[in-house]
Amino acid sequence: MRKFFQEIKADLKFKTAGPGQKLSEPSRAPREKPKAEVAPKPRQAPTDEAQRAAAAALARLELKPKGGKAPSASQEAIRNQVRKELMAEAAASEKGPSMEEKYFSVDPVAASIMEIHTFNKDREKVRLCVETMAKYLDNIYLHPEEEKYRKIKLQNKVFQERISCLEGTHKFFQAVGFETKTLPVPGQETTEEFYVLKEEVLSRLEDLKEHKEQLLSSEPVRAQLHRQLAVFHPSPAAARFELPHDFFNLTAEELRREQRLRTEAVEKASMLRTRAMREKDEQREMRKYNYTLLRVRFPDGYILQGTFYARESVSVLYNFVREALRDDWLPFELLGPGGLKLTDENLAFNECGLVPSALLSLAWDAAVMADVEAAAEEQRSPLRPELLARAQPLS
Repeated sequence: MRKFFQEIKADLKFKTAGPGQKLSEPSRAPREKPKAEVAPKPRQAPTDEAQRAAAAALARLELKPKGGKAPSASQEAIRNQVRKELMAEAAASEKGPSMEEKYFSVDPVAASIMEIHTFNKDREKVRLCVETMAKYLDNIYLHPEEEKYRKIKLQNKVFQERISCLEGTHKFFQAVGFETKTLPVPGQETTEEFYVLKEEVLSRLEDLKEHKEQLLSSEPVRAQLHRQLAVFHPSPAAARFELPHDFFNLTAEELRREQRLRTEAVEKASMLRTRAMREKDEQREMRKYNYTLLRVRFPDGYILQGTFYARESVSVLYNFVREALRDDWLPFELLGPGGLKLTDENLAFNECGLVPSALLSLAWDAAVMADVEAAAEEQRSPLRPELLARAQPLS
């Protein structure tokens, strides 16, 4: 086998030597060597971040495939192509911030302050934390020449109990210009970690003062529920609909479920329960739903719809309806299911039984509406024109 490969190599070497030449022929001019290519300009070395990203990608690519088989030529070609693309992406990232980073950048100081006030639920701990952090910044602002105020010992008891245990505090210190350093402890042979203010921050002391005031004056961010306001105009098709006869027939599973619920209700009614037990059950039932979908039907047939928290008060619904009216001064009443007037506006929706959804009716003050209709030249809907423009048919 070895002799066979040697013969093949010799044959290839003979063929690549060029055309033959007889001994009687004059010698030919030697072939000119190809000109050396101009050396390309050295490429700019990628940044440390780009090198780390490329090294991590290459490390993943170098992992051996399962089964211990050597990669094929096609796999090696794909791997080389991936290497080139990763290096190209790393080089492109050095050119500048992306579109997202350019237009959606966030102030790190403001973001850390928002995190401190929003992500920590204990308001008393947040107050102590913010006051202590403000004191640190105030000492630096008033005494910039004192080195002791520019260092914060991370293992300090007050720092650990008031600041380090809350979310966002370390991000705030890093954002305003502190960096972590390991320094020797005076009078001891040990070292500890400190937050040390960078020297260049001392030239921007007014920024520290602004950060302190922003830290003290900020409030937690509260999510607001979108009402998902919708208006439906009266539809003849919605007024008459027919259900098939089998709709009212209960299946075996529905019968068993109804029997089980009635049995549980009878057993609970027969039990001797204390007042605290009954109130606990009522509270559990009230916390069953977080949201409710409410519809308010106007006398002209239009329906106003909105989404609310189940624990919000009835007064929120009254304000919601007034904001949708063309004339918000018109007096009206809201009637719940069964015609019950919602007179106590301080009650929550889950206390009134208006969860998880309900259809209410709006009733105008008869005397006021008579005067309004007499003065009006034409009959028009009491809802605002922009709401009427996007009204949908109720199917």
